[in-house]
Amino acid sequence: MQNDVDPIETQEWLEALDSVLEKEGEDRAHYLLTRLARYASRAGTQLPYSITTPYRNTIPSSREARMPGDLFMERRIRSIVRWNAMAMVMRANKSDADLGGHISSFQSSATLYDIGFNYFFKGPTEDSEGDLVYFQGHTAPGIYSRAFLEGRLTEEQLDSFRQEVDGKGLSSYPHPWLMPDFWQFPTVSMGLGPLQAIYQAHFMKYLDNRGMAPANNRKVWAFLGDGEMDEPESMGAIGLAGREKLDNLIFVVNCNLQRLDGPVRGNGKVIQELEGQFRGAGWNVIKVVWGRHWDPLFAEDKEGLMQQRMDECVDGDYQNYKAKGGAYTREHFFGKHPELLDMVSHLSDDDIYKLNRGGHDPYKVYAAYHAAVNHTGQPTVILAKTVKGYATGSSASANITHSVKKLPLEDLRSFRDRFDIPIKDEDIERVPYYRPDPDSPEMVYMRKRRESLGGYVPQRRTRSTSLPAPDLKAFEAVTKGSGEREISTTMAFVRILGALVKDKNFGKNVVPIVPDEARTFGMEGMFRQLGIYSSKGQLYTPMDSDQVMFYKEDKKGQILQEGINEAGSHAAWIAAGTSYSFNNTPMIPFYAFYSMFGFQRTGDLAWASGDIQARGFLIGATAGRTTLNGEGLQHQDGHSHILASTIPNCVSYDPTYGYELAVIIQDGLRRMYEDQESVFYYITTMNENYKQPALPEGEEVIQGIIKGLYCFEQNSKKAKLKVQLVGCGTILEEVRAAADILRKEFKVESDIWSATSFNELRREGLDAKRWNMLNPSAEQRVPYVTECFANRQGPVVAATDYMKLYADQIRDFVPTTYITLGTDGFGRSDSRQKLREFFEVDRYYITVAALHALKEEGKVDSKVVADAMKKFSIDPTKANPLYC
Repeated sequence: MQNDVDPIETQEWLEALDSVLEKEGEDRAHYLLTRLARYASRAGTQLPYSITTPYRNTIPSSREARMPGDLFMERRIRSIVRWNAMAMVMRANKSDADLGGHISSFQSSATLYDIGFNYFFKGPTEDSEGDLVYFQGHTAPGIYSRAFLEGRLTEEQLDSFRQEVDGKGLSSYPHPWLMPDFWQFPTVSMGLGPLQAIYQAHFMKYLDNRGMAPANNRKVWAFLGDGEMDEPESMGAIGLAGREKLDNLIFVVNCNLQRLDGPVRGNGKVIQELEGQFRGAGWNVIKVVWGRHWDPLFAEDKEGLMQQRMDECVDGDYQNYKAKGGAYTREHFFGKHPELLDMVSHLSDDDIYKLNRGGHDPYKVYAAYHAAVNHTGQPTVILAKTVKGYATGSSASANITHSVKKLPLEDLRSFRDRFDIPIKDEDIERVPYYRPDPDSPEMVYMRKRRESLGGYVPQRRTRSTSLPAPDLKAFEAVTKGSGEREISTTMAFVRILGALVKDKNFGKNVVPIVPDEARTFGMEGMFRQLGIYSSKGQLYTPMDSDQVMFYKEDKKGQILQEGINEAGSHAAWIAAGTSYSFNNTPMIPFYAFYSMFGFQRTGDLAWASGDIQARGFLIGATAGRTTLNGEGLQHQDGHSHILASTIPNCVSYDPTYGYELAVIIQDGLRRMYEDQESVFYYITTMNENYKQPALPEGEEVIQGIIKGLYCFEQNSKKAKLKVQLVGCGTILEEVRAAADILRKEFKVESDIWSATSFNELRREGLDAKRWNMLNPSAEQRVPYVTECFANRQGPVVAATDYMKLYADQIRDFVPTTYITLGTDGFGRSDSRQKLREFFEVDRYYITVAALHALKEEGKVDSKVVADAMKKFSIDPTKANPLYC
């Protein structure tokens, strides 16, 4: 700050501002300052610019909303919750020291949660679904502890923390898959909570604007750690929240100034940094830095010297002040200026240590929450300063505090005494739980607070309204085939989607989602028909308004186009796919994307999709290593199905023909929306055009498509030489061409099989083998793959546009010689023909592979294989594409 060259003039300006504030209010003062700034800017004056405010509370004590409850009773309840949370972790680790757990994170945020539970977190009622709360993952012990006091969890369950195999335990972190009636959101994979919370709030506005589910003043609360804000996903969508004015969204960032190993911004101030970033993104920012014990000192700070000292100290300093005690703080914080030392001369070292941070002061937190829920037109972020490991003795604010899972006996006694827990000295080493009688004042108070807010939080809805799946006839435009016209399966998907959105029963529930590739996928025809959702409608005339398929944005638009943003699109898909649970309104999301930019780019979100039990369709368009030919290495997908296979409730398919796609989607609708099964679908579609045959007759074809394998073309002709050829996606067309070559040039007959899902085949086969092992005396099950090939002549050859591992998954179940071809290695740009030759999956390699399989079985001479290679110009010295 510059030296004041004219203090008298400065004082006159300040007094003038005081007068405006006193007589005409803040709005007038804001107007005058804005006019002055604009005038100075027009004159070419560069104004000093800052998007941060001094290091103090945003809401002055004179304007704090008054907390209406019983402070003593709430402190009593909060203390018991703190004790039981700590006891649960310690008791688990007495049983098995390898179980782990976290004490410090919840102790630092207990007040932040307690105020929410007592006054703000609305539970579900008959009229509203209640608030949605993203609990910080490491604070799970505290949430369990409160549920225990509420009678929702038993002591036996608490004693089974992180011991889930026997079915009684509590999950380490929030995991809906493991506790489907309790946890709503998986949040411990840091960064995914804030990202998903933003898109959850965004989707709730979408539902409200479309008249699908009323907003009812519901809020989305996301509790985050300041270290977690380093994750790109944490901050990646805050611009969307500001742009969309998501005033149903509240972030609470627990700023305890520590990551997992030490300070977050040891050389700076994380609160100030986050304030600038959020305010710049259009958020309402509320800082809760200091507790009420500081208020008298601020009142004495007439010259702003203490504020100056606070502004110049960095977070590394503040960590020391709590880790090293009151005497250290007196010397190193107040001791820099004699005036500050004099200000605290009446305080003991213990009094100085107890100068509390804002996040531990219920009055300050209540005021912040009250301001947040009543703020309109912007999302709100509350930056609350706390101490990590608050009240845990020697662990408080230490670098090692995150890993602490037990306290020394002396610290345990101190913790008990500080929070007035009625446990005797002789019992303390057992770390017993404490729960007052159900009719005690604490328990009665707690129940009344939750009853006034609608019910307990968290709780999760597992079922919603059932949507009957349409009959397969609804997709006749696809199942009848394309005749002589060549189309891609991506285009077939668009036709299916078009039929679905017109369905009178649930067309309005369909949510098409694209990152920014609708035209690439041929979906631009839906712009005018459905509209692209925009909370502002369309404030401009689109440049293509004179065309049939113009770009139409609409407040009631059905399409979610989230920009060049796969992570955001996937988060929007999760919000739509969980709407059955969080809004009691089942929605059917179809998220179409370049398949390479799905599981590879947003794999953690895909895993979370399984945990959260999202339902819907992920469409990996333009799939295949050789099919998206011109785009090259970064675009060509040969492994997304391998990645999809790692998620237990992800059902994945790679159909070749439109009718297969229709059968798969119809069955998926039945499973997810009629039967309400907690699975989600990943389906790859291609951009290569070829003739689409009609759906063959017979229920066995439909069942085979769903199971993952059926005989597409059966050759009943008896032959000396015969093979079973298997393919999927566009490579099935190469398989069919190879069958012609084998028949015409080598007198080898073939049955042709379409493998819609090697992943599903593997799962069924493994399940059968497991059952056989565990039921040795029962009639043994035959895996479906084994059943398909058991009575077929010849070896089996499978070719796909994916890594060999994809088809190789079923090797254990193929009862004969089995050869797989695939596209291992990096992609590259070229024609499809050249790429398939390079990756050794074209018709000629398939032919050679079939002859090789016959040679392995002693049916043909090796010369036949060698001659075929020569005939097709296949170089045996060619480099392996895996290493190219």
